[in-house]
Order: sequence, then structure tokens, then C-alpha cells
Amino acid sequence: MSRTGTRHTGVRPGIVFPVALALITLLVGCASAAKPGRSVAHGDDPGAIIEAHTAQVSADGPYRDPTSDERARGRDAIRKLLAHPDDEAGQDAAFGKLGYTTAHGVDPITNRRYSMFSMSPTSAPAWGILLVDRSAPPRVVFEVPHPGFDINTDDLGVSLYHLVPGSVLLVAGQHRLAGGGAADVAHNDKSMFHAMATEFAKGGLGQVQLHGFADKNLPDAQVVVSTGVGQVTKAAKDIADGLKAGGLIVCRAWATTCGRLEGTSNEQGKAADEIGAQFLHLELGWVVRRDPQLRDVVARVVAGHLPIS
Repeated sequence: MSRTGTRHTGVRPGIVFPVALALITLLVGCASAAKPGRSVAHGDDPGAIIEAHTAQVSADGPYRDPTSDERARGRDAIRKLLAHPDDEAGQDAAFGKLGYTTAHGVDPITNRRYSMFSMSPTSAPAWGILLVDRSAPPRVVFEVPHPGFDINTDDLGVSLYHLVPGSVLLVAGQHRLAGGGAADVAHNDKSMFHAMATEFAKGGLGQVQLHGFADKNLPDAQVVVSTGVGQVTKAAKDIADGLKAGGLIVCRAWATTCGRLEGTSNEQGKAADEIGAQFLHLELGWVVRRDPQLRDVVARVVAGHLPIS
């Protein structure tokens, strides 16, 4: 499906361009200097780190799929996170064996504790970032499968993470065109993103996956709300109603066709349906994603109607 191809070059409010460059340099340096699994203490805004990560993804960037053994270890790391949320040392070890760098700190926006497990997008395997809010048990996963391609979906994911205590933010590690298209994790069931998202679903967490489309591809709507191949849920209906009440033009995929933006080929959605877990697929037009106020409307509506069993 065709989407806007404009590269994300903006910075978050309050972060001037030189500081953003410094954050990018810091992230690359930490990824190359820190040993896998090492706990890095810092006070950085995790949202700014995710923005720096997104700024570095590219269509010709490095990416490889995990082996079956690595996927198994990724699933094991998620099980440890869910079963033993206070065992940070055990989680650090589990993610470290996969090559993730770990960091624990206090988010300066929310003053809530967080843990971040991350990989650099400038070297393979580039499996992305997992950000965990530590103020409450994990309850919902916000997913950004196409950072740097579906522009500003990473910003929306961070906003949702800030609004929801106990949230998990899963951000893909590379541009969707990298690796000959293998980095398109929404359509790759061999990816680490898929392995982790599916394990969260098995653990009972609902998923909200964020996408973007070019306005010309669906000129009569600004947002598409879908449950993929799954049955329509109360959360999906409530979110669609809330977005409409917020002034947005909504296409409800269970009631009409939405320009092939219904998410029915999404691998995480198909897996969630098989498991019986809730999955929400949101497609946002560029008119919404480029406007901070409209993104805020979306974030607050979604945060108020989470897909939680």
C-alpha cells in the first residue's frame, strides 16, 4: 500500500536541533561501546532516544531476521518480564544474551521508572527497542512497526506510553524496506518484533499497532480503525466513536471497506486472533500525523479505551 514517503526530520517540542544531533551521537556511541546486556544508568528522556533511533533508520540500513533459537530466547525474555517484573537483573541477562543494551532510569516527563532494551539501527541485527513503564504491571503493548516510514508514529507511541502507566512500547529496529523488505515486521512472522509481540499476546496483553497512510489513498477518511482479521471489540468501537467525537473522520473496517487499510494481512493481528488476544490496528492519515494537536486527540482517545481483557 502506498504511504507518504517523507522522511521524519522534525524534532520534539523543546529539543533544538543541535541537542537532537547530540542525542543521536550519544545513542550510537553507547550502542557501540557498551557490552550487550550491560545496564547503563542515565537520565535521558527515553522518548528522545527513540526519536534519535528513528532518525537513523534507512531503506538501505542493516537488518537480519533472528534464528529460530534467537526467537525462542526472545520469547523467553518476554516471559521473564511478565512473570517476574521486579527481577531486573534476570531480565537484563535474558535480553543481554540477545545483544540488547539495557538501561533503567526515571522518565523526566512522567517521573515514572522505566527499563529500555535497545539495539542500534546502524548495525545488524537491528531488532529495535522495547520500553517498559515500571510503575505498574505490564498491561498493554503499543507497537510501532514502521519507524521512519510511517512518519510520527513513533511520536504517537511515546505519547501513549507517557499516558498509560504499565504500558510497553515496542519499536521496530529498521526502515520497513531494509533487508529486502524483511524489516517490514508487520508482515514478517520470523522477526523478533513478531516473536515478542506474540509472546505479550500469550501473556494476556492487548496490542495497539500504529500505522500511517498517504491522504490521497483514502481521501474520505483521516483514521482507519480495525481489528485486523479478529472480531470487532468494544475497545475498537469505543475508540472509533471517541475519534469521531474528537472531530476526526473515521473509517470503521468492520462496517465498510477502507481502501485496503484494514490490516487483514498483519502477522501480529493474525497471531493475536489465533491466541484469542485483543489487537487494534490504527491507520492514520498524514493530515493527522503531521499535526501535534490531532496526534494528541488520538493518543488520549486510545489511552481512554485500551484493548484490555
